[in-house]
Amino acid sequence: MVLAVTVLVTAGAPASAAPPSPAPSPSFSGPAAAVGIRLLDAPVNRRDDSRAHKYIVDHVHPGTTIKRRIVVKNVSEVERKIAVYAAAAEVDRSGFVFAPDRTPNELSSWITVDQGEVELEPDDESVLTVTITVPEKASAGERYAVIWAEVSTVDGQNVRNIGRAGIRVYLSVGPGGEPPSGFEVTGLAGDRDGDGAPVVTAEVRNTGRRALDLAGQLRLTDGPGGLSVGPVRAEADTLALGATTTVRVQLDPRLPDGPWNARLDLASGWTRRTATGSVSFGGHPATAATRADHSGLVLTGGLVASTVVLLLFAGFAFRRRGRASPAVTA
Repeated sequence: MVLAVTVLVTAGAPASAAPPSPAPSPSFSGPAAAVGIRLLDAPVNRRDDSRAHKYIVDHVHPGTTIKRRIVVKNVSEVERKIAVYAAAAEVDRSGFVFAPDRTPNELSSWITVDQGEVELEPDDESVLTVTITVPEKASAGERYAVIWAEVSTVDGQNVRNIGRAGIRVYLSVGPGGEPPSGFEVTGLAGDRDGDGAPVVTAEVRNTGRRALDLAGQLRLTDGPGGLSVGPVRAEADTLALGATTTVRVQLDPRLPDGPWNARLDLASGWTRRTATGSVSFGGHPATAATRADHSGLVLTGGLVASTVVLLLFAGFAFRRRGRASPAVTA
């Protein structure tokens, strides 16, 4: 059973993740190549899993077939033909990585779309069905893919412009229940970057058996004068099994140094963790302050040297006086 949802997919491939499109000719003035896609269904048992409302996230046994409805929309100003297909993806130390073009992998070969191409008027949309058929002999493990909606145009200079948006697929396969998801948050700290902006950082390690998409909020309380800050959004790239990443939350440069009581809440789906601690941001980086410190050292050294010279001179004078006194008496 699935639960109908209407949340827009914001986790499609960012522009930098898709294969680069050729640059348009300076004379090109036609409508941009743009397309929209969103997930319409989520499993009922994942109604509290925020990831399942944006991506296809599931755990199934070998031999299982699942279906999900998606909505593809023409967001350009003219009629478009939109291709819909599955392609490969993987999760590595750098995050969720999209393969170029229509590169296949094992999971994408299990995925079919009931219509490989739709033709839509401006602002029109179409509901399509995605079917994932897992073979009976599929090995256990988590696999990744993307369901793409793609449009292309050609300008007067025969330069092809491609735009696409996608829905990620995280599919775990294996007997029994779903492998556990888990992570730990350590090293909550404050600092300032090179521009003097305060930054709160924390180290996050994936301790579970599924990839994670981390997002959450940072709150600062009990600051100077009783100030409070937040909630401020915190997020990180997809975290592979056993991988570690640094979550960075940059704040307003005018924020006082502190100390502050910090609370960082992170979640991946229904797996949640909280880290708390006291943070301070130190002083603003300044070359002048460093030079002043060095000057102080030089000044101190000069005073010490002067004192030593005076003491030596006084001792020398005293000895001369001691030697001269008997001669005067005689």
